[in-house]
Amino acid sequence: MDVVDIEGAFDSFEETWSPRLAASLNGQELKVAKLEGEFVWHSHPDADELFWVIEGDLTLELEGEPDQQLSDGQLGVVPAGVEHKPVADGLAKVVLFEPAGTENTGDADAGERQRDVEPLED
Repeated sequence: MDVVDIEGAFDSFEETWSPRLAASLNGQELKVAKLEGEFVWHSHPDADELFWVIEGDLTLELEGEPDQQLSDGQLGVVPAGVEHKPVADGLAKVVLFEPAGTENTGDADAGERQRDVEPLED
């Protein structure tokens, strides 16, 4: 069994908007990411996406719905197909949970914002 220290996971990298794979289970991936500023509008047509804020403040702007504000210890799930844009006011440390292979930019043509999920470094 692998044990992941979440605080240590966040300490292992500096890049923002570049998720790191912390664990895989049952076809799902748990990723850690540092977010700062605005991301791009996108959706995941076939996948719900869970955002769990470990530290900081995150706004999930949702197409056609009120924005959702998340702070330390709060989580929210963006349903499959809902267009959304994460916005971090300052640095936010966030855990993401979604099906394996889910692109960070979903269906958006985001060019340089698209990232492959990298494994955590020891």
